[in-house]
Amino acid sequence: MLKPFLLVLFASAALAETPKIAVIGLRHSHVWGHLPKMVKGEPAKLVGVAETIPDLLAEARKAGVPQDQIFADAAAMLDKTKPEIVWAFNENNKHLEVIKLCAPRKIHVIFEKPLAATHAESVTIRDLARKHGIQVMTNYQMAWWSSQYEAKRQSDAGAIGKPWRLRGIVGHGGPGSKGARSETFFNWLTDPEKNGAGALMDFGCYNALWSLWYLGRPEKVYAHVNHLRPETFPKVEDNSTMILSYKNGVGLFEGSWDLPRGFQDLEVFGLGGSLYMINNKVELRKGREAGRDVPIAPLPPELSEPIAYMVQCIRSNKPVEGLTAIDINVDVVEIIDAAKKSIKTGQAVKLASR
Repeated sequence: MLKPFLLVLFASAALAETPKIAVIGLRHSHVWGHLPKMVKGEPAKLVGVAETIPDLLAEARKAGVPQDQIFADAAAMLDKTKPEIVWAFNENNKHLEVIKLCAPRKIHVIFEKPLAATHAESVTIRDLARKHGIQVMTNYQMAWWSSQYEAKRQSDAGAIGKPWRLRGIVGHGGPGSKGARSETFFNWLTDPEKNGAGALMDFGCYNALWSLWYLGRPEKVYAHVNHLRPETFPKVEDNSTMILSYKNGVGLFEGSWDLPRGFQDLEVFGLGGSLYMINNKVELRKGREAGRDVPIAPLPPELSEPIAYMVQCIRSNKPVEGLTAIDINVDVVEIIDAAKKSIKTGQAVKLASR
């Protein structure tokens, strides 16, 4: 039997080790912003990439992934490299396949938003994560903005009174389709089965997340979509609007691929004022007074980047919380599913009671 001080030394060494991370899929364009850091071991060391599309593998090699870390079979990669974390950059309707591979192997998983293509799949993902005791994170770019948390802190502190109305807009001029890094992403993002919808899914998930974070689960969901550029997006909507109804509140949200510039803007209204939040800025208005910028403190390193936060949760044995947590993101996909039903029926869809 090891003596107590040796156990402490071994535990400390394990905590100090750089965690191992593997990537399943290179089909989501967000991967190219994160892959170089993983190659450098910041803050986790890349040990494998599973992909079969030659053009994407060529791009991975350009990003510094060595040939001996490239695998055609994800299961074989996991068994050989034994990562602690997998980051999946594949089609939304393939997320369930990833969790079925990782959960029994006790590998924690990061997904690019949304959690899944359908609500039923998201529930199964949550059930498997709970059964096997793994962490699952849904990554959003805005989840690592310090302005996001300052706006919520101001709201929770009563700076605008009780929040009752949210107005959010997320979008840009649409996904690109040229080049190896964009073509595959464009093809599945504009496929209603692989993505789950079009702009409604791509950007509506941000909007649903905001509404859940500030106001909780809505009572009803109404959605309207436009197909403004069928020649570019023949299979899916390119503009979406959602109204999320609450007993004492409302969320008004737009998600679009038809905007003249990029937006990830949220306005929160209370009876005593409003907050306007974008990346790196929060404006507070009290009544009819002129707006003033709220000072924003930087987030600590472990809360400002997805891998670092996942590592902290694993090492501290605490669940992923907040915007990237699994429960709130199951509810995000429930809202998007309800929005799709609303589009088909032309009616608001009441969410099932709990």
